[in-house]
Amino acid sequence: MKNKEPLILVVVVFFTLLTYYLVEPFAHSHMHKHYESEGFTYKDLPKIKTGNATRGKDLVMGAGACTGCHSIKVANIPAPMDAVSSAAAYGVNPPDLSNAGAVFDAKFLGSLIKNPVHALMLGHKYNAKSGKTFPMPQFYGAGGDINQEVADMVAYLQSIAVSKDKLTPTIAFETACGRCHANHYAKWTQIGEKPVFKKKQDELAFDSKVLDYQDYLTKYLGTLPPDLSIYIRSRGEHYIKTFVENPQNYLKGTAMPRVGVNAEAADKVIEYLEDSGDAKRHQRESVGKNVMIYIIIFAIFALLWKKQVWKDLH
Repeated sequence: MKNKEPLILVVVVFFTLLTYYLVEPFAHSHMHKHYESEGFTYKDLPKIKTGNATRGKDLVMGAGACTGCHSIKVANIPAPMDAVSSAAAYGVNPPDLSNAGAVFDAKFLGSLIKNPVHALMLGHKYNAKSGKTFPMPQFYGAGGDINQEVADMVAYLQSIAVSKDKLTPTIAFETACGRCHANHYAKWTQIGEKPVFKKKQDELAFDSKVLDYQDYLTKYLGTLPPDLSIYIRSRGEHYIKTFVENPQNYLKGTAMPRVGVNAEAADKVIEYLEDSGDAKRHQRESVGKNVMIYIIIFAIFALLWKKQVWKDLH
């Protein structure tokens, strides 16, 4: 009796691969387009000069009027308003600038100061035709070389920020993403980490503030940004990175701004999402390897047993 099992295996593998080849490219090219990352280089933004942090501090605190909306906790400068009040005024709470210099790309920061609509890629939303004005005003200079003044302000923000080796996933996520996106698994809300309350009424008061903030944010963006608890599992690292780098590639006309993070901060954001949404990934990978080893050993013994049982029939 001729053994047809190898032929059957070949046929099954062939049609499985054929089906995968026909379906997978379509899914990625039409349903889930693929975009390559540019390494967070922001080639469309102009280069920035070498800045002077001392002069930049004077501009940030003075002519730049940054502290009129932003807190700088490392400089003991509190926010002018609480998060909910800020969202009511601007649509979203302006970020604390303590670590902006470590999280955001220098060219992006410079462009953000000088022309926020262009830096954030929101020209389709804020323009003369729409009549809408972006909440963050442009910096028109303090009477000198505006490009140098902007560079000085960026230098100051970089000087007060944590160093690259001390940039944590939490700092990166909260600075870049945390004012619009919640992360339920990490107990993060758009107004900060949710504390453990002793009294239910205190918890309800906090939840009420979160809901108020979300209402203002939804009105500002047109929709409430999604909770990112399991985005690393549902979307994957490449999608998240390239979406953050240029949201317009995936969703033309979206109200989500270009985030402007540097490559190091992008990696930290991914690490934060992995820690919250895929906390047992290392354990799973270890178990997976052991399972594969077991399957291989089991298959070898099964094959040997099959040959022994069927040797007289082949």
